[in-house]
Amino acid sequence: MEQENRAIRYLSIARKAGSLQLGEEDTGIAVRGGKAKLVLLAFDASDNARRRAEGFVYGRKMPLVRLPYTKEEISFATGKGGCSMLAVTDIGLASSFLSALAQQDPERYAETAQALELKREKANKRKAEAAAHRRNVKTGKRRTTK
Repeated sequence: MEQENRAIRYLSIARKAGSLQLGEEDTGIAVRGGKAKLVLLAFDASDNARRRAEGFVYGRKMPLVRLPYTKEEISFATGKGGCSMLAVTDIGLASSFLSALAQQDPERYAETAQALELKREKANKRKAEAAAHRRNVKTGKRRTTK
């Protein structure tokens, strides 16, 4: 039960952090804008919602995950009623959420969680390299030639 609560708490955290797009329209905008890192679909979402979500992620390197939570549970966690589709726009929160889900149901979510963790590590590495570059430009460090 604690694992289940831990996973759904990440949705609340993402909502408070402004890293969660709720509803079909906002999810579509986030995906088309390249901001979404993970698209989530409620367990009891309609077939039309599933097809629309599949259409959003089609041709993009972005996972679409069917959640073990109903619309009601997602609505309670996020504070928005009747929401069956979500997009997480922060790679760290998306990775943490899927890791918590993978601990809950490894068979179903472990592979996707691992792939998202690799994306998170690459993003952190790029961020660190960009910060080092800015620092080097600021302090005047030059390349050495051999």
